[in-house]
Amino acid sequence: MQTLDNKFYTPSRYGWVMVVVAAMAMVATMPGRTHGLGVLTERLLKDPAFSMTRVEFSDMNLWATLLGGLFCLPCGRLIDRYGLRITLTSVVVALGTVVLSMTQLTGNTALFTAILLTRGFGQSALSVLSITMVGKWFRGKATLPMAVYSLILSAGFAGAMQWAMGYSDAGWRSIWEKIGWVILLVMAPTALSLTRDPPAERETAGSDMSSSDVGSERAPADSSSSGFTVLQAMATPAFWTFGLAISYMAVVTSGMSLFNESVVTSQGLEKEAFYKLASLSFLVGLFVQLPAGWLGQRVSLARFQTVALVMQAGCLMWLPHVHAQTQLVLYGIGMGIGGTISTVIFYSIWGQAFGRLHLGKIQGVAQMMTVLASSLGPKLLAECQARTGDYRLIFEWLAIAGFGLAIASWLVRVPCPEDAAKLKSSSTNDLSAEAAAENLA
Repeated sequence: MQTLDNKFYTPSRYGWVMVVVAAMAMVATMPGRTHGLGVLTERLLKDPAFSMTRVEFSDMNLWATLLGGLFCLPCGRLIDRYGLRITLTSVVVALGTVVLSMTQLTGNTALFTAILLTRGFGQSALSVLSITMVGKWFRGKATLPMAVYSLILSAGFAGAMQWAMGYSDAGWRSIWEKIGWVILLVMAPTALSLTRDPPAERETAGSDMSSSDVGSERAPADSSSSGFTVLQAMATPAFWTFGLAISYMAVVTSGMSLFNESVVTSQGLEKEAFYKLASLSFLVGLFVQLPAGWLGQRVSLARFQTVALVMQAGCLMWLPHVHAQTQLVLYGIGMGIGGTISTVIFYSIWGQAFGRLHLGKIQGVAQMMTVLASSLGPKLLAECQARTGDYRLIFEWLAIAGFGLAIASWLVRVPCPEDAAKLKSSSTNDLSAEAAAENLA
């Protein structure tokens, strides 16, 4: 590979290339995400090769998502040990291979295995890689680069949904085959050729970069040598507050995405409204990402998260009363704005609050939380619809939960990486005091 100018490989410059690659990687998770699978749901339920009810399919999705979420933890460790390029390329190839093989399957057991692997490699592992890539390249408040990242992936997801709408009457296997080849022939070479680790971590990660590849610039020592361990991060209220906030959004979006067509038709709307709603949410993100990133640099992320949660909860409380296309558009705009703010915060909070030293592992745990939460969304909606005949009750309960999380977000304190050193120092002092006491005794 031709060596590029050394000045290009600095965290402030090449990091923006990584923003683009990371966004492309997140778009490639689509077949492992609920809104990707949601495109196929009704066609899978009608496919004679499989035999299952809506509730049975939600159970299948639940267990596939739960088990697939376990892929987050080893992925975080692999990133910290072997670096971004090797790990990203391997996961992308694995996902593309699974998507292609899924088109040849028959039987519920084979379908469950395929969904599990697409969840594991896509929604879990590839998502961890994507958000960690930007977090490792940018220090401090990374809301602006994360906003640019979110802007690119929103455009990508919106384009993918528009493309899928053109195949609304086609067989699901032909759609999945096209997606599989795009992942293998476009995303895999991109990951292999453009992915790099930040220079300061070149020696600790298993990257194959040479000194001529990365240049001579190094990040300040404290940027990569300080930070919380996974257990230290999990001991803070902020970890759980932000983790539960994005997990709440995962419950809502996964349930809506998998059964979106059923939800909108139950409201008296045509099924095409499903595609329009999905595209609208992503398009709203295009206009909100940069303002959200700019505000995130200047306001408390905890208070910003509160605003997002209140918007989402309010929209859910109103959803059972939406019966017209105009009302659906207003609902989509509100959910799109709230979801975009939550997404930008989720992508940027972990490095800002807990540092980059163990970022891969920390984001692996955080992503696993969202994956486990997303497994509950379709199950909750399916059970509510089966027991009550509609979705009103679950939307009301989710709205109440959202308002509760908004209060918690308003009150929580966001730590900084330097707090980890204080915790270590305090722990060392406590141990020294105990040792001295034992000697005196």
